[in-house]
Amino acid sequence: MELRQLHYFLKVAQKEHVTQAAEELHVAQSAVSRQIHQLEEELGVDLFMQKGRNLQLTAVGQLFCKRVEGILKDLDKAVGEVHEFLDPEHGEIRIGFPHSLGIHLIPSVVAAFRQKYPNVKFRFKQGMYPTLIRDVLSAEVDLAFISPFPEKHDQVAGDIVLTEELHAILPPNHPLAGEETIALEQLKDEKFVLFSKGYSLRPIVWHACLEAGFTPKIAFEGEETDTIRGLVAAGMGVSLLPEMALFQTNPLQPAHVAISQPKVTRTIGLIHRADDKLPLVAQSFRSFLLHYFGLQQQNNTPSE
Repeated sequence: MELRQLHYFLKVAQKEHVTQAAEELHVAQSAVSRQIHQLEEELGVDLFMQKGRNLQLTAVGQLFCKRVEGILKDLDKAVGEVHEFLDPEHGEIRIGFPHSLGIHLIPSVVAAFRQKYPNVKFRFKQGMYPTLIRDVLSAEVDLAFISPFPEKHDQVAGDIVLTEELHAILPPNHPLAGEETIALEQLKDEKFVLFSKGYSLRPIVWHACLEAGFTPKIAFEGEETDTIRGLVAAGMGVSLLPEMALFQTNPLQPAHVAISQPKVTRTIGLIHRADDKLPLVAQSFRSFLLHYFGLQQQNNTPSE
């Protein structure tokens, strides 16, 4: 069975006429008839029956036609994906990121990249740390921003693109709200609003508090940056958030104060599968990001 036979078969099924099908295919009528005959011989069934001057699919022909349509659509999609893989200016980039980066960083870098490559498409997927690792390994995404950067992982590779400080966020009427900096120890008697378990910021805040000499008392837990900010602004407790998450998105905002002791930071990395070649468009985006963040590729990063 040849791919040409399937194309001819589908065209005849659509036009219900060999001559019209041959005209659209720009081949001789005899060539179409011969290919259909060979296909029927190979399958051992009649795919068409005569109905006046036209051809009509038999019952088995209708079943076969549905499958052929699906096969040819998938094939066209596969060919398109190959072309996109090889074309850094017209492909699609599939990128994952945690929610906290969706407020400012992702829109900023995508807008900057599309000024240079306006025809590139993006497909976004948000997730928590383990979800992003899984999406990279299963090829659901080509690249993923992740925090903290996985220093040791056999199956993913990448670069730290940014290290940012976490600030204390406080209710607007909190006694420390007007300070430029505070020591984290000054919040030891406060109730904390933390991210739920599974979110990467939670252990960063938790370990910072332990380093400052106390175990945080949890008042509330949330799953989004806006939720944490809103609960703190409403006086439900205090928290720590990265600088990037302090951009205002609603009228009710907490105060935020830098922390001098200990310094609390998080790393943000850009990861990809260690043993796989990125599509050219994703390679271009990765190179753009490394330049955007003012980095040079590390010598120990596997070549791609």
